[in-house]
Amino acid sequence: MLSGRRDWLSITPEPERVLPRAIASLRTGGSPPSEAVEREREQAEQLVLHGSRREWLAWLREAEELAQRAPAAGEGSEELENARRDVLAVIRNHNALMLGLSGRVARATTLAQEEE
Repeated sequence: MLSGRRDWLSITPEPERVLPRAIASLRTGGSPPSEAVEREREQAEQLVLHGSRREWLAWLREAEELAQRAPAAGEGSEELENARRDVLAVIRNHNALMLGLSGRVARATTLAQEEE
């Protein structure tokens, strides 16, 4: 089990699997080209392999902001709405799991949720 500064890596692989395509969809406004998905996947991989918890959480916040700016249900494409829903669900789950970690990670997650 990881502890301390790298404990966030033990949470779940769901963001790395789901978010790249969803983020690319939100950035392009619909069905993203494979190059856009690959760029997002590479960014997630770099964060996991070489990033800090702060950088990881910043990436998740950016994804959440993209999802919140996306058109509401019925105003955009189905793919865009699915991407929006996926991002918000993955981040909600991720944040809930982070509450189980000790120390500053759990406190930071709690504070971020209170700001919403």
